[in-house]
Amino acid sequence: MKMTRQALFLAWIGALLVLAGCSAGKAAEKNKDGYEKVELKYQGWAGVVTYPELAEDLGYLGPIKLNWVGNLSGGPQDIQTAATGQTDFGGAFNGAIIKLRSSGAPIKAVLGYYGSDEETFVGYYTLEGSPIKEARDLIGKKIGVNTLGAHLELALKEYLKQNGLTDDEIKQVTLVVVPTGNGEQTLRQKQIDVVALNGAARDRALDNGGLSKVFSDYDLFGTFTAGSYVFTEKFMKENPKTVKKFVEGTAKAIEWSRKTPREEVIARFKSIIEKRDRKEDSETVQYWKSPGVAEKGGYIKESEFQVWMDWLAENGEIKKDQVKLDDLYTNEFNPFTKEFETK
Repeated sequence: MKMTRQALFLAWIGALLVLAGCSAGKAAEKNKDGYEKVELKYQGWAGVVTYPELAEDLGYLGPIKLNWVGNLSGGPQDIQTAATGQTDFGGAFNGAIIKLRSSGAPIKAVLGYYGSDEETFVGYYTLEGSPIKEARDLIGKKIGVNTLGAHLELALKEYLKQNGLTDDEIKQVTLVVVPTGNGEQTLRQKQIDVVALNGAARDRALDNGGLSKVFSDYDLFGTFTAGSYVFTEKFMKENPKTVKKFVEGTAKAIEWSRKTPREEVIARFKSIIEKRDRKEDSETVQYWKSPGVAEKGGYIKESEFQVWMDWLAENGEIKKDQVKLDDLYTNEFNPFTKEFETK
């Protein structure tokens, strides 16, 4: 039986309405609770639970889910993938953020997530019995770091500079990129003379014995937040409610880890690693000791960027005033900001 033109037209309109209804339904589902985006792509670390991952597990991110796309090799690579849109957010040493921003990448830090204190710090270790005792002994030696142009390199150079080495002498200290998981083994095999270690890798290496500390970033700077999570300015403008929820949840997760008994934090980390089933070792989290974040909820202090801006400018890695502090970070999404503004 042939359909009339009117029947065909009505059927066509009906189909369009059904499709529109489906699209509207998907849009409503996507924008659940008013969030512009409910899935965030990110990179993780093998054997490590990040604070956004902890926040999701604790229920602090609400309907927002994290979509792990792989593990990263270092902070600079992580924020570069965020800058190019391959991921939605990334985290790195504040000095690396300054360098990437100064190159024109429109990224901005939203909260701090790692740093150093008495219990959590980056240590530079050599083998016991090594002739390396002080900065000058490092001339002509190989130092293992997880990545170039980030926290471990700049802390090392600051140590050398503070101890009187000239620029020419500092250039004679060779940096060798060694994956974090291989640092201890590479040192013990004497392929390098010193290795920079932190977190579980450091504590496990110390438990194995036979290492001697040359210096640490805590020796240089005391307690400080060293790195931050970033989004692109475009992403923040288009997804303000999502970014706010991410920052709020992650800030709360940092404080949860600070206030919760250590054994309970470690048990939670192990549970998260086992549930995500990425075929990784969960035993490393037993060495977790503290958040290593100086300020409550990862609130960013001006000095945490200013010190590295000055250092990079003095060492010719960026031009003075090449980038403004206001372009580097914001605390507008952090739920603890009011506490700092009223002090």
